[in-house]
Amino acid sequence: MEILNHLLDSYKETPVTVIVLEFVAFALGICSVWFAKKVNVLAYPTGLIATVITTYLLFIAGYLGDMLLNGYFSIMSIYGWYCWSGKGITAENRSVSRTSDAEKIIGFLLFIITIFVVFAVYNAFHYTINADNYFDILASGIFFTAMWYMALKKIENWTLWIIGDIIVVPLYAYRGLGMLALQYLIFTILAVLAYFEWRKILNNKTQIS
Repeated sequence: MEILNHLLDSYKETPVTVIVLEFVAFALGICSVWFAKKVNVLAYPTGLIATVITTYLLFIAGYLGDMLLNGYFSIMSIYGWYCWSGKGITAENRSVSRTSDAEKIIGFLLFIITIFVVFAVYNAFHYTINADNYFDILASGIFFTAMWYMALKKIENWTLWIIGDIIVVPLYAYRGLGMLALQYLIFTILAVLAYFEWRKILNNKTQIS
């Protein structure tokens, strides 16, 4: 009850336009993950709108790390949309698959580089890095890699989404961003379901081959 009151109190002085934008981003974000679970290209246009709105909301809220992460999501949504439309990607990668050893290494490097870049941006803008910001930075690295893996239709993207979502749900709740916290809680559930759905696709593909 105390947590619920904390979340509701945070909206008492919030402009109606911001609440409406949060709800639109909330709804479209869930649609995006649902479409991704179904390996449907509509995951990207819905996700693009959601991330652009969320980037703006985080900008006005002053959460630089999260803002940069969602800005990256917007860019990767365009790239993923391009890939899932059957362009700029090999026929092998158009279906769900597992990461190769090389892709695992690249993913790890993306994770490390993202952490350093976000940390550097905080310092460049002279932001005070509090304890919660370190969770921002960690989640940024995880989500950065997850988004790239998703564009390539690699099943490991869902494992990373689950880990990252578990990190940011309590973080957004702590910050009073109730709708975002609820959204990422739903994302966690959908990511678990998506992992098993994609694994079933992989198993069926293995049996056919």
